[in-house]
Amino acid sequence: MRAETSQSIAAVLFDKDGTLFDFNATWGAWARGMLAELSAGDDLLAARMAEAIRFAPEAALFEPDSPVIAGTVAEVAALLLPHLPGLEADQLIARLDAGAQKAPQMPAVPLVPCLQQLRGQGLRLGVATNDAEASARVHLAQAGVAGLFDFVAGYDSGHGAKPAPGQLLAFAAAVGVAPGRVAMVGDSLHDLHAARAAGMVAVGVLSGPARAEVLAPVADVVLDDIAAIAGWLEQGAPGAGRT
Repeated sequence: MRAETSQSIAAVLFDKDGTLFDFNATWGAWARGMLAELSAGDDLLAARMAEAIRFAPEAALFEPDSPVIAGTVAEVAALLLPHLPGLEADQLIARLDAGAQKAPQMPAVPLVPCLQQLRGQGLRLGVATNDAEASARVHLAQAGVAGLFDFVAGYDSGHGAKPAPGQLLAFAAAVGVAPGRVAMVGDSLHDLHAARAAGMVAVGVLSGPARAEVLAPVADVVLDDIAAIAGWLEQGAPGAGRT
């Protein structure tokens, strides 16, 4: 479903990883550290777990089809758990979440001026991530941008996870903006399918692992990164609501 955009966009909802933050620079380091910790020096075990999550430890890169890219921490834990018979699911999720909060975040663009510019245009801003909400809030605070967002939701915030539209609709309700006047910005098909399901404008960005030809069939528009959003809006959001 394409968004109805007879009125101008009034709010922007961002995915976090691959959108606000460089995905591989952040999560490549996290994955290497977590695999080393969980394998306790067992190289064969580390290799099996890396294969399970489609991760190349030497290059610190995820395969384009890695479930880590758009999945939740619980989904990642489910893939690793068969290799860790001594752990319960909730224990592993807690360890992954704790590691995620310590992961060094590399902004995809200079976030403060980019987001301040959007706020200056009168836009309400939010974050919808398949990471945990607590991790997202830590990452935003570390980047110095937590105060620029009106709404932050993770997979564990009670609204579900993308590609379902629950987080997106919760944001629209929280800021009092009709879904058709919200731009959902993300680097994965999960983000764009969620935008479609919510009746929002789907904006793809190329700061994550997905290529333009993957995002374009689902997106209203594909931009290089979030720094291009202000200009796109100033031009009247060309492409928004296309059929």
